[in-house]
Amino acid sequence: MSPAAASLPDRLGGAPDGKRSLRLWLRMLTCSTRIEQTVSQRLRDEFGSTLPRFDMLSALDRAGETGLTMGEAAGMLMVSNGNVTGLAARLKADGLIEAMAGADRRVQRVRLTPLGQARFTAMARAHERWIEALFADLTAAEADDLTRLLERAKRSLHATTHEELNG
Repeated sequence: MSPAAASLPDRLGGAPDGKRSLRLWLRMLTCSTRIEQTVSQRLRDEFGSTLPRFDMLSALDRAGETGLTMGEAAGMLMVSNGNVTGLAARLKADGLIEAMAGADRRVQRVRLTPLGQARFTAMARAHERWIEALFADLTAAEADDLTRLLERAKRSLHATTHEELNG
């Protein structure tokens, strides 16, 4: 065991190496949850907003003038069409997004309004500062290493089949 690994607290009661993946998942979950809680609280405190609203505005910002359909937004945000439709209705009521006229009236496409763009820009700047602060204890090399390792883990997750999980 490396000196760095030895210094990490083991909350699984000295679980054997077979539990390494479980420990890794729990640490990743703890970090992700803590970041999400912190960002959510800051969005509420500073902008009176929520993380789902920020995520929707972010997706629309990336889409640009072409906007997104509700289905495209749901896919990007990994939520149901119903969740996106309700979120879009609230963002429209606040003047942050607008519906776009389209050839197919069954497919609703939305994009940011100028107010939505300005609000998102301010939120995105603050969000970036918060994330920088949350990772400030990592050196640039450590952040690069962690990013590389997480990308590798992500590829592994996508490559794992249903049969392998049940095997």
